[in-house]
Amino acid sequence: MLALERQKKIVEYVKEKKIATVAELAVYFNVHEATIRRDLSLLESEGKLRRTHGGVVIEEDKVKSEPSFQDRETVQFEEKRRIGMRAAQFIQDGENIILDSGTTTVHIAEAILDRKNITVITNDINVAAKLRFSNGIKVIVTGGTLYPESYMLNGLIADEVLGNLHVDKAFIGTPALHHKFGLTHFDEQIAATKRSMIKAAKSVYVVTDHTKVGRIALHTVASPNQIDAVIIGSELSEIEIKKWENSGVNLHLV
Repeated sequence: MLALERQKKIVEYVKEKKIATVAELAVYFNVHEATIRRDLSLLESEGKLRRTHGGVVIEEDKVKSEPSFQDRETVQFEEKRRIGMRAAQFIQDGENIILDSGTTTVHIAEAILDRKNITVITNDINVAAKLRFSNGIKVIVTGGTLYPESYMLNGLIADEVLGNLHVDKAFIGTPALHHKFGLTHFDEQIAATKRSMIKAAKSVYVVTDHTKVGRIALHTVASPNQIDAVIIGSELSEIEIKKWENSGVNLHLV
């Protein structure tokens, strides 16, 4: 087993067990303890694990910010495209839906361009611009304060508009998703707008690539029992899949 592969599996092992000793890991991976210590030193320097006396524990992956839209749109592009196509299958002609701001929801917009008699409410200028090519979709932009780095609209105006709406489905993006803590966000105003979207919808679908799973941010947006389904790439690890299967949330792997 290559060192990089072993280190990845060490992280997965400790995530599942919560804590492990050097001796335990050496036996499990059939390598010398010195090899495990080198692996753990590297993983700790990368912020993935935290060393303790004689062992190691998982370091929670906390999210405090995210890159600009331009930097994010090419990351996990193929996975996001698959998620967008799968999410579109849940949208029926005649429905009113919310498309949250994000690099994944843009792919949903692209996947429904040929649909008829659909109303899309969005706080994302990119989503609205994509949907301008459709003849069968009515687009409502929430308004609000512009976030230049992501082209999203948030704030009091956006929340007031969303507070007066009742839609069939909301498709929500996120930088952090956890099987226990649910949907979280580092920005309190963005979190508030996402809550307004969720409150307005009969059904809530979280759309996010697998790298966001297991992460936690400061502000709670929705607990797992407020989420009807998660649409995510098949790249999600078996350990995380098992955690979500026990959460009661429908997991759609694409």
